[in-house]
Amino acid sequence: MKLDKVIWGVLLLFIGGVLLLDNFNVINFYWRNVWDFWPVFLIILGVNILFNRNNSQTGNIISLSILIITLSVLFVKGQQRPERGFWWNDDNHVNIDMDDDNDDNSDYTKLNFSEPFTAEDTVKKTILNISGGGTSFNLKGETDSLFSADVKKRNGNFALDKTTSDSVNTLTFKMQDKRNRRGWSIGNGGNNVDVRLNTKPIWEMHFGMGAGQIDFDLSNYKVRKFNFDGGAAELDVKLGDLLPITDVNVKTGVADVKIKIPTGSGCRIKTKTGLSSKDFTGFTKVSDGIYETPNYQSSTKKIFINFDGGLSSFEVDRY
Repeated sequence: MKLDKVIWGVLLLFIGGVLLLDNFNVINFYWRNVWDFWPVFLIILGVNILFNRNNSQTGNIISLSILIITLSVLFVKGQQRPERGFWWNDDNHVNIDMDDDNDDNSDYTKLNFSEPFTAEDTVKKTILNISGGGTSFNLKGETDSLFSADVKKRNGNFALDKTTSDSVNTLTFKMQDKRNRRGWSIGNGGNNVDVRLNTKPIWEMHFGMGAGQIDFDLSNYKVRKFNFDGGAAELDVKLGDLLPITDVNVKTGVADVKIKIPTGSGCRIKTKTGLSSKDFTGFTKVSDGIYETPNYQSSTKKIFINFDGGLSSFEVDRY
């Protein structure tokens, strides 16, 4: 067996084992702690190149020994609580209430952003671009403004920009100063953003983030398109049926994705996934990677969902 296959097999066993133990609360594993050890894999590659030109058994033993020792150290190091913030694990994914009297809010900076709503905005499509690492975005309901956001931040800077044309408004709400992204984190070391949107416009939403969380109940909003591109993220979205067609595109690395759709809407799901798990309750598998609701052909309201993910969990429920 080739050494590279053995190395990949050991790595996948390690990652899968750690994820399983972490999911069942056997251990708390902080991936941020192990990131600084990535140059070790360059060393293993170098040893492989030096010794394996002649299929050296010594080189194989040295490479595997370095890998096993490194993974053993990472397993111990990853369970140590980080000194500053968290990247992956946020203490079993518990969301800390920032407003609790027991929380230390002194490290937070509170900001408010708002874009006023005008009568012309009713007939315009509104494109909303949101980006930010280590941030929890929560939709808190309606507003008389076009858009508003209450921010509690520890890291980075946020900015809201608007451009407009005769038929389209474009709002861009983003986290700036990406040079500090290694300090981004979710949990009690990250940022929290409470968003409110006006229900009158037709919305097109684009989310881009590395690690973070999005919880949006959009059942009362006219959403034409919802795009999400993220890494290690949690996405929880509830869609409505106020438009004839809604397109949803989700591209992830390692993520937990939950989408709720109305039972009255016909839905088709297309998946392009690697080792991801899929749970599409009430859907029928039409062909490889394609699923449909029983009322897909007959319904006048349709939702199209595209999933593209590596090691993620995709769940779609009907309500």
